[in-house]
Amino acid sequence: MPDTAFFRPELFEFLRQLRRHNNREWFAKNKARYEEFVCDPALLFIGSFAPHLAKLSPFFVTDPRPTRGSLFRIYRDTRFSTDKRPFKTHVGIRFSHSSGKDAHAPVFYLHLEPENCFAAAGVWHPDNRALTRIRTAIVDQPERWAKVRGKLELEGDSLTRPPRGYDRAHPFIEDIKRKDFVASVGFGDRQVCGTAFIGDFAAACREMLPLVEFTTKALGLKF
Repeated sequence: MPDTAFFRPELFEFLRQLRRHNNREWFAKNKARYEEFVCDPALLFIGSFAPHLAKLSPFFVTDPRPTRGSLFRIYRDTRFSTDKRPFKTHVGIRFSHSSGKDAHAPVFYLHLEPENCFAAAGVWHPDNRALTRIRTAIVDQPERWAKVRGKLELEGDSLTRPPRGYDRAHPFIEDIKRKDFVASVGFGDRQVCGTAFIGDFAAACREMLPLVEFTTKALGLKF
């Protein structure tokens, strides 16, 4: 869908107001605005991104269903949190691997929040098994990993010391210490509301594609 602005400034205004009035009563009164300015445009964006995603990898999928699809729920899970605010004040969209069952598989992610919009990709908080496989791939394929690292700045958490069993003198020991393998590309609010944004997001995903390819293959998944 060329030359289409999926998101409007009203999306960010809704999220700002939700930040100030994060309660069920306010949300119920403004549910129609949520549907019009947040949910419906996000689902349209998700469906429209399918051909762009297919060019990146045929094994990642778009799912424009309103629930249990690519769009994260606006409702927070407060069961085990001291923060009882019922709603998220950002929009989260994920494009996951078609394996579907592996929660630790790499993803492409879009985060929309006033003055804090970004694309991200990679593996966030992998379990020990997935983490070991990625670290082992770095050790076994240092030249391939060097090409990934030459283009991207990684984000997330790291261990303070090298994990047990890995050479402290390894040239990528700082990466082996990582607990997250994620990169991101930022966007301005106005850019998100522009007609070129779906192409901008696709370009950001393409920039982070080497990280996604490396981690996907390291976890034994098709790419």
